[in-house]
Amino acid sequence: MALSARPDQGRIDTWKYGAVLTAGLVALWAVLRVTEPTRVAAVQNFFLIFGSLLIEAMPFILLGAVVSAAIEVFVPQSIFERLALLPKPLQLPVSGLAGAAFPVCECGSVPVARRLLAKGLTPAAAVTFMLAAPILNPVVLASTAVAYRGRDIFWPMLLGRAGLGLLCAMGVGWVMSDETRQKLLRPRNDQGEDHSHQHESKSQAFFGHLSGDFVFMGRFLVIGAIVAAALQTFVPQSVIGSVAGTPVVDLLAMMALAFVLSLCSESDAFVAASFVQFGVGAQLAFLVFGPMVDTKLGILYSATFRKGFFRTVVIVVATMTLVGTLWIEVLVG
Repeated sequence: MALSARPDQGRIDTWKYGAVLTAGLVALWAVLRVTEPTRVAAVQNFFLIFGSLLIEAMPFILLGAVVSAAIEVFVPQSIFERLALLPKPLQLPVSGLAGAAFPVCECGSVPVARRLLAKGLTPAAAVTFMLAAPILNPVVLASTAVAYRGRDIFWPMLLGRAGLGLLCAMGVGWVMSDETRQKLLRPRNDQGEDHSHQHESKSQAFFGHLSGDFVFMGRFLVIGAIVAAALQTFVPQSVIGSVAGTPVVDLLAMMALAFVLSLCSESDAFVAASFVQFGVGAQLAFLVFGPMVDTKLGILYSATFRKGFFRTVVIVVATMTLVGTLWIEVLVG
């Protein structure tokens, strides 16, 4: 009973903190309305941006949680294991493109990659799948299309995200081609969490994963929407404009923001699209770098893989993202 109570308590705490945060924002608006009437418009603008981001992105968070839970519960592991039977030159591109067929978010792709490695898939192919799945995920591409619909940069953003994301994932996989499973993975006791659900029905397991994934991903969306709304509302536009108008710096700034926000890839396009001051390259850097490298992934990578893996991913993905987005800016501009 103690083990099963922990997830519920985490969900209660998440919603409790969310309610406290919302109450605090409403209280701030009420205080400013009385004491600083001139700032009420700014606070209203903050709520408008914050609310619009949540309304647009939350359905994709729910859809992503549904897909992730369905794969976890209903898709047999043998389908993934067939990748290990492919010729080595085909394993990287096929493993990357498999993200479109087996969509998981960045948090879910890490344990899937570990299982693939344990089943005999080469480290290069498993890492490629892990990094590509959160970008080639059809839910992610659909949310990107919705976020940029009607804009002149629609196709550069949609195709650029998918293409550059796949190249970055294959680049990291190629760097890892000489690694072995024993050298790459941290030893771990696999007993415990997976076996705690062995007596559950598939429907119970599905809804358990669904609720857990939705709450976990949703809280990062709320944090990201707050930060994006605050930057758009309270940071002077001259500051944002100076960064947005500086070549290379704008790309690095958006990559750093993606790292800090740690958004779920199912919803990050709506946040990126709100930074209209930044060009296609900077927004694309946000959408490619974030699903592969952020703070929560750093913790997951460090717990799953041996020392040095996270550093390698950061260096390779940052370099390829920077070079790729610079080329896309030249081609689009």
